[in-house]
Amino acid sequence: MLKPIIKGNKMIYRLEISPRKGMDDPAGHTVQRKAKSILSYELNKVDTAEVLTIDANVERKSAEEILKEIVNPVLQQGLIGAVEQRSFDWFIAVGFLAGVTDNVSRTAREAIRDIIGRQLTDEEKVYSSREYFISSKNLKKEDVEHIAKDLLANELIQSLTIMSFDEWKHNGSPANTPEFVAIQEPKVDFINIDVSDEELMGISNSKTLALQLDEMQAIRDYAINNNDAQREELGLIGKLTDAELECLAQSWSEHCSHKIFAADIEYTDADGNVETINSLYKSYIKKSTFEIGDQVDWLVSVFHDNAGVITFNEKYDLAFKLETHNSPSALDPYGGAMTGIVGVNRDIMGTGTGAEMLVNVWGYCLGSPFVDESEVPEGLLHPRRIRDGVHQGVIEGGNQSGIPYGLGWEYFDARYIGKPLVYCGTVGILPHKQHGKSASLKTIEPGDVIVMVGGRIGKDGIHGATFSSEELHKDSPVAAVQIGDPITQKKAADFLYEARDADLYRFVTDNGAGGLSSSIGEMATECNGCFVDLAKAPLKYAGLQPWEIFVSEAQERMSFAVPVEKVEAFLTLAQERDVEATVLGEFNDSGKCHLIYNDLTVAFLDLDFMHGGNPKLQLKAKWEAPVFEEIPEELDSEISDDIHELLASLNLCSSEYKARQYDHEVKALSVVKPYVGVEADVDSDASVFMAEPMTKEGFVLANGVAPSYSDIDTYHMTASIIDMCLRRTVAVGGSIDKVAGLDNFCWPDPVESAKTPDGQYKLAQLVRSNQALYDYCKAFTLPCISGKDSMKNDSTRGGKKISIPPTLLFSTIAPMMDVSKSVTLSSKRAGDYVYVIGETLAELGGSQYAAQKGYVGNKVPQVDAEKAKKIYKQVHQATDAEVVHSLHAPAFGGLAAAFARKSIAGRLGMEIDINLIPADDLSETELLFSESNSRLVATVAPDKAEEFEALLEGVAFAKVGTVTLDDELVIRQGKHIVAALNLENLVKSYKKTLDGV
Repeated sequence: MLKPIIKGNKMIYRLEISPRKGMDDPAGHTVQRKAKSILSYELNKVDTAEVLTIDANVERKSAEEILKEIVNPVLQQGLIGAVEQRSFDWFIAVGFLAGVTDNVSRTAREAIRDIIGRQLTDEEKVYSSREYFISSKNLKKEDVEHIAKDLLANELIQSLTIMSFDEWKHNGSPANTPEFVAIQEPKVDFINIDVSDEELMGISNSKTLALQLDEMQAIRDYAINNNDAQREELGLIGKLTDAELECLAQSWSEHCSHKIFAADIEYTDADGNVETINSLYKSYIKKSTFEIGDQVDWLVSVFHDNAGVITFNEKYDLAFKLETHNSPSALDPYGGAMTGIVGVNRDIMGTGTGAEMLVNVWGYCLGSPFVDESEVPEGLLHPRRIRDGVHQGVIEGGNQSGIPYGLGWEYFDARYIGKPLVYCGTVGILPHKQHGKSASLKTIEPGDVIVMVGGRIGKDGIHGATFSSEELHKDSPVAAVQIGDPITQKKAADFLYEARDADLYRFVTDNGAGGLSSSIGEMATECNGCFVDLAKAPLKYAGLQPWEIFVSEAQERMSFAVPVEKVEAFLTLAQERDVEATVLGEFNDSGKCHLIYNDLTVAFLDLDFMHGGNPKLQLKAKWEAPVFEEIPEELDSEISDDIHELLASLNLCSSEYKARQYDHEVKALSVVKPYVGVEADVDSDASVFMAEPMTKEGFVLANGVAPSYSDIDTYHMTASIIDMCLRRTVAVGGSIDKVAGLDNFCWPDPVESAKTPDGQYKLAQLVRSNQALYDYCKAFTLPCISGKDSMKNDSTRGGKKISIPPTLLFSTIAPMMDVSKSVTLSSKRAGDYVYVIGETLAELGGSQYAAQKGYVGNKVPQVDAEKAKKIYKQVHQATDAEVVHSLHAPAFGGLAAAFARKSIAGRLGMEIDINLIPADDLSETELLFSESNSRLVATVAPDKAEEFEALLEGVAFAKVGTVTLDDELVIRQGKHIVAALNLENLVKSYKKTLDGV
């Protein structure tokens, strides 16, 4: 039985909450289901209990009141102590380690404050944990450990206790009271940087700085040869502090400074021609956008703020940003993904003077959830574990902040087993003008006060930026793992908008990668200097060193520049809104980043060196087109079987089971929802959202990703996904006249080295992708307004290196001034004509059909931009004239998958003659499964057919069939039936693979 716990003069109360007798235990059922489906363990029963441990000066009567408030009397029962009469075989307790964010306990602290009428002190603690009582007599201890470590706990951030029934009966449930113990007083260490090159690299590696030799040499030269009189006065001549070294490592990290995109590259093309590229970013991405900017008048803010901003209407602008959180999600999928979504939310909050969050988007590239455990390298998490954790983290991080999801997708490839890709994005809305100026403009004046708002600083997230700048390995730092707190962030966001509207600050930005080092360090460039006292920073617990305070990426924090005369009002409002706000220093024009801790000088860095002193990478890239075995013209299979198999494949099947766990109806803004059709069970081509409730003005969100094309040529992969975004935009009724793009590059290490002997080829792939981005963004007048890159997506475990396929996610946002003209993909009426718009070519290379047959192929889909533009403009005329009942943009699986998805969505049959498809002498497999770009499938009422066809004059299109009331999708080639597909069976194939997974 549990004995009373006494600590000093305090009693520690253990509040146990569990399902009422006779009620279902959803958490227990989930463990049973996953234990069977993932680990093949049959568990007879799993009971669970949530535990709240209160280590505070409260009376028992108050503890009873607390328990009463937190228990749902309809579904739960609670007691102080522990249920002593239990029948089970094995006990597992999971809590958080000391110093790790515990969101349940944070919320509980606020409830306790309201109940006892006072704020708990920093010395008074609240901890949450969960206990599992497993009934299964066949389990051995090692089996229970397997279940606990693979399903229930991540030992990087959580404590784990396992006991047999007899052990539990004797010892009782453990007290979950982790304490973070300060091991030393705050101090400043001086780093001996005047050492050999070998020792320099030893410093970089041991401290997870992710700096190369020339960078370490530049830092050595700065420290040793810097004769700055002020550094001399501070006793820093010939010296370098730990904070200075860590700050420079963060500022110069690949994650923050994008060294590969800024590098000088000697590029050799397939014909042997050599050119020098001075920065991929400047030469292709930025250049195309600025050249397009001369042609359009709707770009507001591109590349220099936390998100890109475009005009929307007379009242508002729209902000859009996507980020990746790959490395943290590989270590802790839940925490890593949650910090991804709350982090990109803060990017929107920190755009201009503060944009309000409208819609979240997400996308994940993962290994197969069905891969055998034996195929997962030691030290890596099973893809199923990663997938479950990533979904849960983004759900809780986004929806708990009151933000709907507008678009989500998953892509599977065995190579993502080494490093998952976790994309999170947010659309925000910003006043077009406020307080007499554009709300996208923000400034800092010398003398403005530095204020940090939001969550406190802890060790979580230290080295996050530098860790994300290197490949995943067995020594990847535990401290890089973070867990977000969406409730704290929601309060901070509400405060921010109120302060914005009251004009209480001049500048705001997110504390993202690098924490204060990043936010204040970058803000200081606006006025050329800052002075910060790190001793004033609010901490989660004592014991952080000054350098840790400065570079920690602990979440939910924003940095502000507040005019002196408005500081009092700013802090008062924060206190009234229960948001912690702390003055840390002031901005100046000294040219320095000056940090102190009480009387200790922590750092005194030249801002020019901090942000521009890192040596430029000098890289080589060489392109040689790969040649794969070609796909045979004749394959021994039935077309109907191929279609069913394709629909059931991981990259075409329904992922509705996971997606439905997100909320897309918060804020009531959705028009074309993520899932459409009569049963709302087919994922839409794109989504349409209103910007304000009950208005006609909205926007279209679309995206494209096609890593399989990268195996053949990243140039055409990039062109294809840009086209994919545009045709998906048009497929829901949007126009391509005003579309803005985001580029998110995730690449394997493209720098040649002993560990990456094929670096020149991988870098050439990156060059070609950027060249296509420039060519096709210019061709479509599609400016990129923001983006991000992640360059070290490799994992080395057990001597084996796993690299992701080069992956570019392209995302678009397009204002739509009349959302009532939106269109969806589902067939609507029997008797409607089916049209295919655009040409089908012999382009099976990189297709899902090719992969299904065990091939790659060479004829990757290409894009004719001029033909595509003409198609999209004329199809938009048809949707604007409301003569189209449905539209669908074929992608993976080609026209075969497109016809099937339209039938499934509408629960209506079709009769299709593939001989009528606009094409030139193709085989039936090419006609059906080629993934050619710039095509759409439409259904049109017979009485609108003449008008529709007139609007498409001059582009390739054909009427290829009709919608029927039959429960079959019949595909003919003239009079020959190629496939007759029962609709019910199509639905089963489409849904079965990931149903319940």
